[in-house]
Amino acid sequence: MFAPTSFNITQLDRARVLKQADEFLKLDPVTITAFHSDRSAGGLHDYFSEGDYWWPDPKAPDPEASTAKYIQRDGMTNPKNFIAHRHALMQLSIQFPALVAAYKLTHDDKYATHAIKHLHAWFIDDATKMNPNLQYAQAIHGITTGRGTGIIDTLHLVEVARGIQVLEKENALKGDDDAAVKKWFSDYLTWMSTSKNGQDEMNAKNNHGTCWYAQAAAFVTLIGDEAKRAEYREHYKKVLLPNQMADDGSFPQELRRTKPYSYSLFNLDAMCTVCRILSTSDDNLWTFTTPDGKNIRKGVDYMFPYIKDKKTWPKPPDVMFFEFWPVRSASLFFAAQAYDGQKYFDVWKTLEASPTNEEVLRNVPIRQPVLWTD
Repeated sequence: MFAPTSFNITQLDRARVLKQADEFLKLDPVTITAFHSDRSAGGLHDYFSEGDYWWPDPKAPDPEASTAKYIQRDGMTNPKNFIAHRHALMQLSIQFPALVAAYKLTHDDKYATHAIKHLHAWFIDDATKMNPNLQYAQAIHGITTGRGTGIIDTLHLVEVARGIQVLEKENALKGDDDAAVKKWFSDYLTWMSTSKNGQDEMNAKNNHGTCWYAQAAAFVTLIGDEAKRAEYREHYKKVLLPNQMADDGSFPQELRRTKPYSYSLFNLDAMCTVCRILSTSDDNLWTFTTPDGKNIRKGVDYMFPYIKDKKTWPKPPDVMFFEFWPVRSASLFFAAQAYDGQKYFDVWKTLEASPTNEEVLRNVPIRQPVLWTD
């Protein structure tokens, strides 16, 4: 298997990880069943969210009527949309990996025990578990009860899947619990791959398509399907990289958005996550180059100067949240490992490690480098 270079993450991140994990020991797991919206077409166990950039049409006779169709305002988040399920999923993606990272650092059973409580609540226990689909994600009032674009919400399960693998490796998760959790992820991946919403997202030509494959890579690795891993590597080489990257390493579909900086970072992080999860010693995506010269390092090097010094960003600033970027990103950390790139690591470690802005948290699902250091 592909073995990335290890930097001294244990020393750098130990205090941060243990401080977080000790706080999370005090918190009980909370799943989507604790919240329900009357606007959801699903049931108690069905994940529900609403499209971020959709608003009541001010020209409608009654913009808030149940039959009124919303209109899109790209980049402008509607604060009245239902986000309780997304927030619960984000909390899982923050708390569970931190607990597993603390266990990996200390081998103190209290961290593993509490982490496994989260797995029971979300994926095993009948009373609180989430159904393995996102049929009702990113609904639009008056237009649709759910869309393929909603599948991006479970990008927050990528590091959860990684944490599960760490617990397995440490022999802390086993037997029926291990089998039940893997079955949930297998069922979810099947839905992602076969449903109309899932296929719509899989075939998206921008960050949504990249994020579908980042998720699928994590889930298929967890369940151990090497044939699918090989299939996804080919898709990266033949579709994701050549179709999304420009000759200079930028991502044009992201640059055209009203948040070009954060969307460029987001897509790069997702593509680097695909490379990190799927690369093997015989098929290393970090060194793959298309016939016309595109490779993932070119993408990292395009954004690197603007991460190091955001003031040099040559495009318009994002319409919202521009001041909260950059933070520690998966792209720099994974590239530092892959290329033994000290310059990437040196910049990465100066950036905010524990952001609190919710928009940033939503778009940075890789937060515990301890889990990604072999």
